Amino acid sequence: MRQPVLKPSQSELKQKYENLLTLLRSLGDSAIAYSGGVDSTFLLAAAKLAPVENLIALTMKRPYFADWELEEAVRFAEDIGAEHRVIEIPVDETIRNNPYDRCYRCKTFTFNAFWEVLNEIKYDTLMDGTITDDTGEYRPGLQAVREQNVRSPLRETGFTKDEIRELCRAMDLPVWDKPSNTCLITRIPYNTHVSDEDFRQIELAELFLIREGFDLVRVRKHGDIARIEVDPERISELAQPDIMNRIVPYLKSLGFTHVSIDMVGYKTGSLDVDILKNVHNGNEQR
Repeated sequence: MRQPVLKPSQSELKQKYENLLTLLRSLGDSAIAYSGGVDSTFLLAAAKLAPVENLIALTMKRPYFADWELEEAVRFAEDIGAEHRVIEIPVDETIRNNPYDRCYRCKTFTFNAFWEVLNEIKYDTLMDGTITDDTGEYRPGLQAVREQNVRSPLRETGFTKDEIRELCRAMDLPVWDKPSNTCLITRIPYNTHVSDEDFRQIELAELFLIREGFDLVRVRKHGDIARIEVDPERISELAQPDIMNRIVPYLKSLGFTHVSIDMVGYKTGSLDVDILKNVHNGNEQR
């Protein structure tokens, strides 16, 4: 990890980065809600380099977060010498039926747990990795960010995902090309009961596909049907008999009865279509 070295043509990005460091230093003793994704990893690295004198990363361990992602997050925090605490939080039973506002409920539950830690260690600020790109999508969790008094320095200084990836590469951060990911509950349709076994089934299926070389992948679970989404340019590769002859038996061994390929390919929020229609019509309910 290092301070980014940018080209003269990147003066605007350099100024944004300097503005971010200035903001981080002004926030006092701080905690970062750290998932191990691109945005929160960049925020943690920037806070260490700022430097923020008293800084702690907080990560939740929940059944619907992949264990391999947690392991990567722990390893990175150790590598840069960041104080890091993993908090095991049970599933909030109000989201067992996967309601439309699951993200709001989850983040509220999580931020409350994180604030308990901050109150214990007498830190002033809780930050998250929200960026400007997030504000244009269906993100009910943003309401929890506002209600729980969580600062979003990357959004406040105007960072986009592409800019963060560029800085991560310039800082030698291993996540610079990591595909965006979300919690495993997003692979299951809304208003469907979810179990810890569902999450493990999805996690193992996706991990198998990642090890087969499909780094951008989702396994959507519709009852006992697995619907695989990959980069549209790699659908034909996924459909090759030698690959499917490895994937199908493994997914069936996990409990899926049928395995299908989504011919549209990966699309973020593909299970949000119905709720987005309601949002655009002004009818969404929290």
